[in-house]
Amino acid sequence: MKVLIVRFSSIGDVVLTTPVIRAVQQQLGAEVHFLTKRAYAGVLKHNPYLTKLWTIEKEVTEITDELKAEGFDTLIDLHNNLRTRQLDLHLRKCKTYRFNKLNWQKWLLTNFKLNRLPAVHIVDRYLAAAKPLGIQNDGGGLDYFLGPEDVVALGKFGLPQEYVAMVIGAAHATKRLPEDQLLAICQACPYPLVLLGGPGEKEIGERLATAAGPQVYNSCGSFKLGQSASLVQQARVVLTHDTGLMHIAAAFHKPIISVWGNTVPDFGMYPYLPGQEATERARRQEIEGLSCRPCSKIGHASCPKGHFRCMRDLNHVTIVAEIQAVWSSLS
Repeated sequence: MKVLIVRFSSIGDVVLTTPVIRAVQQQLGAEVHFLTKRAYAGVLKHNPYLTKLWTIEKEVTEITDELKAEGFDTLIDLHNNLRTRQLDLHLRKCKTYRFNKLNWQKWLLTNFKLNRLPAVHIVDRYLAAAKPLGIQNDGGGLDYFLGPEDVVALGKFGLPQEYVAMVIGAAHATKRLPEDQLLAICQACPYPLVLLGGPGEKEIGERLATAAGPQVYNSCGSFKLGQSASLVQQARVVLTHDTGLMHIAAAFHKPIISVWGNTVPDFGMYPYLPGQEATERARRQEIEGLSCRPCSKIGHASCPKGHFRCMRDLNHVTIVAEIQAVWSSLS
């Protein structure tokens, strides 16, 4: 059996497909291929359950002929958009199984605050797409595999051996704590903090590290994705926004304190930690009951209402207390 799984973006979404990859390979003994955008190929680069990783820059027509030549039996569409429908037309001999995006339910929640979404994690919805093949949830959670080039030797970079990994980045501003609140956390936290983010967070990371003192280490923009994942893996505790590194932390089964702004866990993309659902829920930092939340299923460049209460009302003292509680519980 030869299976092509498709999810084009983004980092977190691709990580969330890994239980499907593993289950299809292990339970069906299938040859598993995966198609994603080139920018996110690193997420699956070292996944041992994959026979081949295919990438596109933008359009599926870039590799349509090559994919047709592979002779796939089955297409598992975990993106379900115009591009994947286009691919389905080209791979006509494939039996296609498609993930339900629940778009109208998300629209009702973001626009009218009517929650008709099932209380089901998106991983289980991904697995449901493959259920007709006989696939079952093996309970193994998410996967993220590091290559030798990814592993960060902490001492080589002057990083502490024990620290809180603090993910300060996110794709959209309304998913991120404002800089003054990040600084308040950095100043109040009694443990070393390693700041994680991409090149876009490098400057804010420098400002935070300078203002907060020597216990804060800025790694933003200094490491590739796999290396940032290594820093997550080696952390004692992970404090993170709703972003890709949150899901990578879940893949490593790290203690996670997740911070939620305009998005909500009801969308089904909270940290996937089978058997630890109650603990994960208790560690979430969010302002519940706001009439404007969620304002988007993804995020905005700024608060549509101007007040940004979903983040502004979060208390840095409460967040630091949760960090301390989790850190102490690991002793």
